[in-house]
Amino acid sequence: MPEQRRPAPKFSWFVPIDGDGEHIGTLRAERPPTFGYLREVVETAEECGYYSLLIPTRFTNGLFEESAPLAETWTTATALAAVTTRIRFLIAVRPGFVNPGLFAQMASALSNISNGRIDLNIVPGGIQGDFERLGVDISHDERYAVAEEFIGALRRLWAEPKKITHITDHVHLEDALVSPGPAATHPAFYLGGASDNALGLAGRQADVLLAWIQPLDSISTLIERATEHFKDAGREPAFGLRTHLIVRDTESDAWSAAEELLSEAAGAVLEQRRSVFAGTAMVGQRAQTAGYEDHRMGERLWNGISTVRVNCGTAIVGTPDQVAEELLAYRALGIDEFILSGYPHVEEARRVAEDVLPLVRSGAIGE
Repeated sequence: MPEQRRPAPKFSWFVPIDGDGEHIGTLRAERPPTFGYLREVVETAEECGYYSLLIPTRFTNGLFEESAPLAETWTTATALAAVTTRIRFLIAVRPGFVNPGLFAQMASALSNISNGRIDLNIVPGGIQGDFERLGVDISHDERYAVAEEFIGALRRLWAEPKKITHITDHVHLEDALVSPGPAATHPAFYLGGASDNALGLAGRQADVLLAWIQPLDSISTLIERATEHFKDAGREPAFGLRTHLIVRDTESDAWSAAEELLSEAAGAVLEQRRSVFAGTAMVGQRAQTAGYEDHRMGERLWNGISTVRVNCGTAIVGTPDQVAEELLAYRALGIDEFILSGYPHVEEARRVAEDVLPLVRSGAIGE
C-alpha cells in the first residue's frame, strides 16, 4: 500500500480567559477578560485564518492574582461560538464535575449551535488543590480512570439517539438519551500529560495527544513513549504542541520583550504560583517550572512565563525566521498541530499569522 500522506500542519490560537496585556503576573490584567475583549481576540484569530481556539478551564485566575476576574469556560465558549462562523473551539473539560449524561447533552447542543465547530480537551489532572476547591475529592491517579469512563459514556451516548444504560465504577446512567447528537462529525478528543497514566489514556482514547512545549529531545522522547501506547491500543497517533511565542524583528528585541513581559509582576502573584506548584503531581507542570539560569531552557526556549502562569509557561523567543525554524524542528518530530499564543493576544495573533506561519508552511527560512 502507498505511504499515507502526512496532513498539512494546523495552527490554532488561544482565548485568554484570565485576562491579557503587555505585562503578566500583575495583580489585575491590563485587559480584563470581558466578553467584548475576548470576542475581539476570537474575531481576530478567525480573520487571520487560524484553525481553532483553545479555551482553558480554570477555577481561579491562573495568570494574575487569583481573585482577579476570570471568564468561565463553557459559558464563554458558547457565547463566542455564536458570534463566529468558521473557526473551531477546543474546549477544556475536567471530568468529575458534570455528570457525563448531562454533559453529552450540553456538548451536543453547542455542537449544533456552532455547526459542528467544537472539540474537547479532556483534562484529567489539575494543579494542587484545584479539585478540592470545588468539593471534588478524587486522587490524582484515579482521575485518569474517571476521565476514561467519561469519554466512554460520551461515545456511547453520541453513537445513536436511543436509550442506553451505562454502569461503570464512576459512571451510572440508566436509560440515558441524547437527541440530537453532535452536528457533523463528533467532537475530537484531545488529551495531554506526560505520565504513564496520561499516555496510556491518550493511547486508548485521544484523537490528538497535546503536549506542552519542552526542549526537542524531551518532546522526541515523549512522542516515542506515546507512540508505543497508541500501538498497544491498535490506534494511529496524532500529536499537537502548545506553546507561547515572543516574536520581534531582531533577536535582541525579542529577548527584551520577554523581560518586559514580567517586569511588573507582583510579589503576591509570584508567591501564589510557587505555593501552587510546590510538590505538584503533574509531570508536565514540573517540566514547565524547572529551574534554568535566566529561565533559558535552550537557545530559543524561555520558561519565565511559568513563574506567574499555571500550566504551559514556556515560549519560543526570536525573530520570525528563528521562531519558524524552531516550529519546523518540532514538526519534523511528528507534530501536526500547533496551539500558539502571545501577549497581547490580538496584536500577536496578527503578527504570528503574517510573519511566522507563512515561513512554517513553506519551509522558506532565511530566503
